[in-house]
Amino acid sequence: MNAPIRILFVCARNLWRSPTAEQAYRNDPRVEARSAGVSRSARRRISANDLEWADLTLVMERKHVQRIREDFSSLDLPKIESLDIPDDYQFGDQDLIELIRSATEPFLP
Repeated sequence: MNAPIRILFVCARNLWRSPTAEQAYRNDPRVEARSAGVSRSARRRISANDLEWADLTLVMERKHVQRIREDFSSLDLPKIESLDIPDDYQFGDQDLIELIRSATEPFLP
């Protein structure tokens, strides 16, 4: 079996969307998941170590891609893709989980 893909899920404040994504993939043998936020007020702020660890970074909105590229311009960044999931959901919301899964699955083996 191949090694699991390491996915870093990113939203703004790491309160609802990215932690929900991390939890949704926590027990999936295809994935090692982490979550972080790009905002200075994020519960867990994205770091260079997170980006160096990740094989793939999945952000919730396109503006997060630009923020990562600006803040970590000196790094050799992993592939970054936007899931285009708006900040309209609470942590663990079933609709949010379904959106995350349907947007993430095309990137998985």
